[in-house]
Amino acid sequence: MRLKSGIWVSAYLRRCAVENVPAVVVKRGHEEAGAIFIEVDRLDGTLNLYGPAPAGLSATEAERFWVACLGGDAADAPTVAAYLERQQEFDPDLWVIAVEDKEGRHFLGDALIAA
Repeated sequence: MRLKSGIWVSAYLRRCAVENVPAVVVKRGHEEAGAIFIEVDRLDGTLNLYGPAPAGLSATEAERFWVACLGGDAADAPTVAAYLERQQEFDPDLWVIAVEDKEGRHFLGDALIAA
């Protein structure tokens, strides 16, 4: 059974706090099953965006796996916002977490997979 979205987000925010990296929820989604997107602002005018791996790419349904959105390339804020707007049309209950880190760290570890 997969961890509820609200609990996962809380744990992720704590992980960022431990690393002394600012992270906030900018859009609160469904507590139990909303998709989660993480935008990492590199503080140089570019952002990286990470979202849930498509169904079938993960080996188990119990864990969350992630992919880099937008082809894995850094993008400007309007491009990321437009992408998230399109995603919200499919899932109005999605979460968005904003992280600020000059190093571009996402703290997803091995859960980040290549799509």
